[in-house]
Amino acid sequence: MHQHVRNTTIFALLLGAGNCMAATDIRPTVDATILPLMQQQGIHGLSVAIVQHGKAQYFNYGISSKDTRQPVTENTLFEIGSVSKTFTATLAGYAKACGKLNLSAPASQYLPALRGSSFDRISVLHLGTYTAGGLPLQFPGDADDSSKMIRYFQHWKPDFEPGAQRLYSNPSLGLFGYLAAQSLKQPFNQAMENTLLPKLGLKHTYMNVPKTQMGLYAQGYDKQDKPVRVEPGALDGEAYGVKSSPADLIHYVAMNINPTGLEKPLQQAIAATHTGYYRVGNTTQGLGWEMYEYPVKLDDLLAGNSTPMAMEPHKVDWLTPARPLGANTLINKTGSTGGFGAYVAYVPSKEIGIVILANKNYPNAERVKAAHTILEAMNH
Repeated sequence: MHQHVRNTTIFALLLGAGNCMAATDIRPTVDATILPLMQQQGIHGLSVAIVQHGKAQYFNYGISSKDTRQPVTENTLFEIGSVSKTFTATLAGYAKACGKLNLSAPASQYLPALRGSSFDRISVLHLGTYTAGGLPLQFPGDADDSSKMIRYFQHWKPDFEPGAQRLYSNPSLGLFGYLAAQSLKQPFNQAMENTLLPKLGLKHTYMNVPKTQMGLYAQGYDKQDKPVRVEPGALDGEAYGVKSSPADLIHYVAMNINPTGLEKPLQQAIAATHTGYYRVGNTTQGLGWEMYEYPVKLDDLLAGNSTPMAMEPHKVDWLTPARPLGANTLINKTGSTGGFGAYVAYVPSKEIGIVILANKNYPNAERVKAAHTILEAMNH
């Protein structure tokens, strides 16, 4: 299987000394973790990007497409699924830092079409933390269209008191992003492509992959190994629509680990996404991101990224006041589309992070185990 590794300095300000294992020593661990995983899960192409004390390293395996046999590189574009939610949350944090978005305000304040609906008593923060009252994982089929989703929200009624239960939801986080863009007086994709992504220094991250970049866009494969790519849907860009490369995503991780080189509102935006709003078990909910005390037991990480956590309501224990990022915290997010699987995890206080991108949607548990193994090796 094609495999290669490259080293690059990601950001001069992030360079630092450390007594941890040198990045080059990690290769045997990555190979031993990833090669069997790809074989077991039938994954055609996968890329691991790590960052340690500001230095990025890439481990690329397999092919981006069965047709072209193009090898995966750090510039291959992958669908990142719900890791997109962390970009959405960062945009909302940016709108907040610019004084445009108040997380405590009713959601209907930013979208007049929702006035008189349940969203008069559901806050922007409820939407950003999946606590609106039971919005579903996906839009119903007859509402999964940008022209029909407002009507869906106008008629939707909560199952729970807003703020009482966490139920993971694309419509919830999607509407959160939509309202953030409304507050900035721009369409969401435009706010991302013209404001947030350039300010983060991301040059190969897209809402819609341009024709000139289609040659880098990996082909996704479903469980039957048939080719598939993400299709349009209501609030798709906000909830699961970003496409990015290992090189760009690990740069994004580096900016989250140490945002000092970014403009002040973006530093504040990142801090907002890393703020803990409530706990469910051992998981602390941020905006987009989920967090754990570090070092974290693998079982806790698996529980926080499990099917029950994604599919079932959970009573929440609000942190009052909301809690800034703790000294030793692991921050993570999974993401999936029909043909892709993504996982991002990092520990700011240790200056280590990992991105794993594959052109197949394989179980979250396998991604988490692989990342946990590699991060543990990086931290010793």
